[in-house]
Amino acid sequence: MALPGEDTVVTFPVGDLTATATVLHVAPHDGALAVFTDRTSIHPVDHAWPDQPADAGVLRVDGRELAVHDAVVAATDGESLHIGDVPVRPGTDGWSFLVAHLVDADAPVTEGAEVQFEADAALRRSLSRGHTACHAASLALNRALADRWSKSAREDALGAPDFDGIAIATSRIEPDGSVDRYRLNKSLRRAGFDATGLAEHLDQLAASVDATLADWVAADARVRIERVGEHLTDRRTWICELPGASARIPCGGTHADSLGELGGIRVAFDLGEDGGTPVLTMTTRVDAGSAAS
Repeated sequence: MALPGEDTVVTFPVGDLTATATVLHVAPHDGALAVFTDRTSIHPVDHAWPDQPADAGVLRVDGRELAVHDAVVAATDGESLHIGDVPVRPGTDGWSFLVAHLVDADAPVTEGAEVQFEADAALRRSLSRGHTACHAASLALNRALADRWSKSAREDALGAPDFDGIAIATSRIEPDGSVDRYRLNKSLRRAGFDATGLAEHLDQLAASVDATLADWVAADARVRIERVGEHLTDRRTWICELPGASARIPCGGTHADSLGELGGIRVAFDLGEDGGTPVLTMTTRVDAGSAAS
């Protein structure tokens, strides 16, 4: 069977854990078998911005249940196939963007077979809470740092200077949390951000962010994903109905249905350096056990 000529249909943005699919292609990859299907409920990791890890899950075929060890974004131009290390931008003409499901190399999966995917529900919920908390914390951080800008800067979804979007170096979503690293480099300072005395005020910064997050969680701000299509590369937007404003952030991950579902969100900061450049790290943690039932 030829390489798939259309992007994979993904159902995880609407919260689906299961999907029935047809196998379009299989290929060996790094000691595993990469399985490509017309649709999937498994969230893959995107190596271009690998913030949210892949779902854990299973693939069922012919009465057998196979572990999905990983899921990554792949791309093909109809002749070459690139798994994980994709050489072109999403949406590039002539390319299809796919989800590669990695199973055991000897797995009995053949092209044309009907299979069912099921993502691990507990891991999905915890990663979704962590991703939602990450977005909310980034907005609260921008608000807390707004008075450190001496020049006009690009604004975030709520109209504050977008420190998160401008300074972000890496972001990693974890079960019920996230870790974000921001480079306080010369270009940021030239843009008007003043980091003077920040190291001595990290506890105050955390308290400010926590207070904003507490208000938003108490309001049980609703969260939804808006999408323009069902395919992997179709634009998706995280929308949170915060008190007095609706925040919109482009995002391809999975999320909780409300901030109230998170129970509580707390952040902590550390200021270190990387090759002589100051790096601010924000660790965000969710206390889902305190959520209202």
